[in-house]
Amino acid sequence: MCYRTKLNSRIKEIEKTFNAPFIEPEAYTPQEEINAFDFSATPVITDVNPGEIELFHWGLIPHWAKDDKIRKMTLNAKIETAEEKPAFRNAVTNRCLIIADGFYEWQWLDARGKNKQKHLLEVQDQEIFAFAGIHSSWRNPDTDELINSYSILTTEANELMSEIHNNKKRMPVILHKQDQAKWISGTEISRFSFPYEVPLKATKI
Repeated sequence: MCYRTKLNSRIKEIEKTFNAPFIEPEAYTPQEEINAFDFSATPVITDVNPGEIELFHWGLIPHWAKDDKIRKMTLNAKIETAEEKPAFRNAVTNRCLIIADGFYEWQWLDARGKNKQKHLLEVQDQEIFAFAGIHSSWRNPDTDELINSYSILTTEANELMSEIHNNKKRMPVILHKQDQAKWISGTEISRFSFPYEVPLKATKI
């Protein structure tokens, strides 16, 4: 699964890549490593505002949730079953691009995972890329705060990722440049299932 990503690029580089401006550029902070369990807000482009870059929180909170505790279990969504799961099925038509320039995964070096090798994964032909994501808006019943959140879709690992993420053999769905607009416009979800993939390069950390 995908729980650590990277987005250390400058605002101008991100805006140029996606031909879209940040709504709140002052709120963006480049990060060498983004921990999913911090539930931080990171740059996304949604189907609602496809011409703008917004900041949404990692960890999808469905609109019906009584509190935000569910988000620790909705950081990722399996593309094969997202349409069936209560936490995701109301959001599968709410598409977004989750912007990154890398992600991290750990290779188990023994059967129990006591020894691990960390890898940085990057896309060979895209310095800045996008994960396929789904998003939701939830209003906190105690504070009335509106929280926009997302989940990264995952799929079966390709050959490289099967070697690196060798305990669960999953990987995030990374979109080809030409498929980013198709994703947020609502192309059938199965179109992006395995063996959909982009060429990756791995660096040991």
